[in-house]
Amino acid sequence: MATSKGRRIGILIITGVMIVGTLGSFLVMVLSSQNDAVTAQQQQDAYAQYQADSAAYQTKLDEQAVTLSAQYYPTFSQYAGEVAAFDMNAVGDGVETKDLLVGTGATIDDATVFSAYYIGWNPEGTIFDQSIENDALKSPLAISGLANAGLIQGWKDGIIGMNIGGVREITIPSDLAYGESGSGDDIPPNTPIKFVVMAIEQPETIPAPQVPSILLQ
Repeated sequence: MATSKGRRIGILIITGVMIVGTLGSFLVMVLSSQNDAVTAQQQQDAYAQYQADSAAYQTKLDEQAVTLSAQYYPTFSQYAGEVAAFDMNAVGDGVETKDLLVGTGATIDDATVFSAYYIGWNPEGTIFDQSIENDALKSPLAISGLANAGLIQGWKDGIIGMNIGGVREITIPSDLAYGESGSGDDIPPNTPIKFVVMAIEQPETIPAPQVPSILLQ
């Protein structure tokens, strides 16, 4: 049976629409693929730059640490000999302090911005953390005010009142240290601890590289 002219035209129109739709979908896929490729390349370039910036940042930190170590290690290292076993049962309820070297700088309060080198040990005389490594000092601990610092309360209490440039021994009862939870193998639950701390002027801040926004997408 012959197809009427009207039906033929309708079929042609439908066929044309289908062809255009198919081509459109194909173009969308191609453009999407191209956009994905461009985005992937941009992300790869951004990540490579971020790695380079991070490496440069670490180099600057290491160089600063070396400079500071040369300045402060001769003084601070003298007090490494303070580390020794002590009677945990003789530690009182409050923080005890002993100034080993009185500093000449500002007196530290809750808002003082400073940095610190330290050695921490348990009643057996085992050091659980310290700033000394391979006869040099690592980067100091930066403290932008004790009030908001993420430090144990006894450490904060023991630093208050010392002067920048000074060295202080701090004895901390367990409830102002790590309490019933302890911290790792070297600080069992309910263990008092001791620190030797040297407070120094905070060195120049080296800005850390920002993660590129394209990597956060």
